[in-house]
Amino acid sequence: MDLTLNNAVLGEQLSGIRRFTFLVRDTPGACALTIGEPDQNTPDALKEAAKAALDANDTHYPPGNGYPYMLEAISKFEERVHGLRYDPEEIILTIGATEGLFIGLSTVLNPGDEVIIPTPAFSLYESITRLCRGVPVNMPTEKNRFQIDPEQLKAAITPRTKAIILTSPNNPSGCIYTRETLDAVHEILKDKPIFVLCDDVYRTLTYTSDYHSFAEYQDMRDRIIVINSFSKPYAMTGWRLGWCMANAPIRDRMQIFHQYAVVSAPAFVQPACVAALESDTSGIVEIFRKRRDYVYQRLMDMGLEVEKPEGAFYMFINIEKFGMDSLTFCEKMLKEGLVGLIPGCYFACEGYMRLSYCYSDEDLKEGLDRVERFIKTL
Repeated sequence: MDLTLNNAVLGEQLSGIRRFTFLVRDTPGACALTIGEPDQNTPDALKEAAKAALDANDTHYPPGNGYPYMLEAISKFEERVHGLRYDPEEIILTIGATEGLFIGLSTVLNPGDEVIIPTPAFSLYESITRLCRGVPVNMPTEKNRFQIDPEQLKAAITPRTKAIILTSPNNPSGCIYTRETLDAVHEILKDKPIFVLCDDVYRTLTYTSDYHSFAEYQDMRDRIIVINSFSKPYAMTGWRLGWCMANAPIRDRMQIFHQYAVVSAPAFVQPACVAALESDTSGIVEIFRKRRDYVYQRLMDMGLEVEKPEGAFYMFINIEKFGMDSLTFCEKMLKEGLVGLIPGCYFACEGYMRLSYCYSDEDLKEGLDRVERFIKTL
């Protein structure tokens, strides 16, 4: 019997980021600065809201896209905090931002459609695009300080271009798109039948008042899909909760994939999500701002080249001068220096490595001490 599987699945590998992280964890005595997960625990008030919902037997099927009160809370939060106006009927509570990306691309892509991905980028984008039978088109930005070059974008657009994914703040660089960059991208795309997926999961963790999302260009509302997550700013990574927003006709089709993939987000976690949206995140932002400043100064003192990030909790460090590809360099540093950072090749960007400063001050100092000792041996 000749059994065959889906070619799109056969062509994909498990996450290189996770594989390398597991390698670090399996190395005795190694210090890991790899994963983008806040070291804080979920705030007690959020956990208590979920416990109360369980005690009230909120364990039955909720509405597929989320309880009305949940969607109303997201709608009010987005307008109050981000200035984005989306009705509750234009929102879906998702199983993390990952599902939002998946149902967004599943909704807009036909086989062979191209998706422009400014790199460096989270490898998830390429994989989801291919699993949706699309074609990822990487567009490097590292030579332009991680900003999109308008001429490069124009050159990347073809008759098959269906979407572009914009992530700001960026993972892995932590950089945000400037207003000048966003205006240029808008000028190029405003009259084209190209969807824009705004992966804004790190926008709460920004260290500047001059932050803008492409979602603000509401003249393109019919082509914009906004994706966000509870994971990062509220230390809720394990809860697997996010949301997406889109113009009603698009959201109506996205809910088809959502319904048949997951049915709904769990019922009893939704009060915790409302509590999260009503909470103050300024404290956690300040923690990461201080860590950013410390890590950045340490790297500068080591003579390493890195753009100072304006958001998220990553540093993307240039290692080209050491004459090794990123995987070789990071494997060597792990073996000889007992410290793990993620190779840039896993973000479609050679010559770099990503450091996560989600770790405690003590872990960051120890990890950076090891990085410094290692590079002095090269």
